[in-house]
Amino acid sequence: MIIRKATREDVPVMHNLVVELAVYEKEPDAVRVSVEEMESEGFDASLYSALVAEVNSQVVGFALYYPRYSTWNGRTMHLEDFYVQPEHRGKKIGQKLFEEFLRESKKWGAKQVKWEVLDWNEPALNFYKKYPSKIDGSWCLAKIDDFDFDKIEALP
Repeated sequence: MIIRKATREDVPVMHNLVVELAVYEKEPDAVRVSVEEMESEGFDASLYSALVAEVNSQVVGFALYYPRYSTWNGRTMHLEDFYVQPEHRGKKIGQKLFEEFLRESKKWGAKQVKWEVLDWNEPALNFYKKYPSKIDGSWCLAKIDDFDFDKIEALP
């Protein structure tokens, strides 16, 4: 098993893993990004970085992350997606992938890392509790999708 930085060639497999994750999270039709968008936005525009976990030369998991800025703390690294295929769980792959993400964040100078986890995802919650994570149930996630922009009169 190896953990390494993702390359452009890994994007189709990462996209498949994103779809698997969406199915697991009970949102099977939610993935709108294409392989091509992931390639250009990750490797041409540098909007994100990713790590992949390989077993026998097959990518079985990934961590996708990007920098943010916190007015309270400064440099913050956001973990957008973190996924290991179910048949490869329990083999410390997730641990090695997550800890490499933490090393990359520390190397970048992050003062904190942040991510979201679904409140019903007990395996993920239990995984994160092995670390000095602060899981805060008092904040609510809010969003407006682009297809709702036209419902806001002030937007041209």
